[in-house]
Amino acid sequence: MLLDLSRLRSGVETLTRRYEPSTFDLGHEDFRLAAPVDLTGEVRKDSQKVRLTGRVTTTLECDCSRCLEPFAVPVDARLDVLLLPSSENTGDAEREIAEEDLGVSYYKDDVVDLGELMREQFYLALPMKPLCREDCKGLCPVCGINRNRETCSCQTTWVDPRMEALKSFKTKG
Repeated sequence: MLLDLSRLRSGVETLTRRYEPSTFDLGHEDFRLAAPVDLTGEVRKDSQKVRLTGRVTTTLECDCSRCLEPFAVPVDARLDVLLLPSSENTGDAEREIAEEDLGVSYYKDDVVDLGELMREQFYLALPMKPLCREDCKGLCPVCGINRNRETCSCQTTWVDPRMEALKSFKTKG
């Protein structure tokens, strides 16, 4: 998943690649790849500056945060990244990130890791709170069944045991 910039001539080159889910090392990520990843776009090289524009499409699978069931998240992300040599990354200690810094990445030894650029797009496509559907009922906190598929008769109101002594005052009055 590496793009060798030394092979690119100055000008514009078309980029069309397909990666199978097994080519990504996702280890302990919050999602899984459920479909091949398609990367299409153009690479414009001007001396040391390279601009990558295009699109990443795939389908991710992640677990619902309420019922823990897997569901699909479609990804159709636009890319527009300015790639600069790592020697230009001055690493200023603490400074505010400007708007123009958001679309900048760095490469080393004339090689760009497209896998990292795509992984970044996957994370940006994930919802902040992944839900299989808006009205997901989640799991029963007592018996653990999925309330979307089954119903249970568990008592779900919680009584604070520290307040039991105060209950007698309320009933005596």
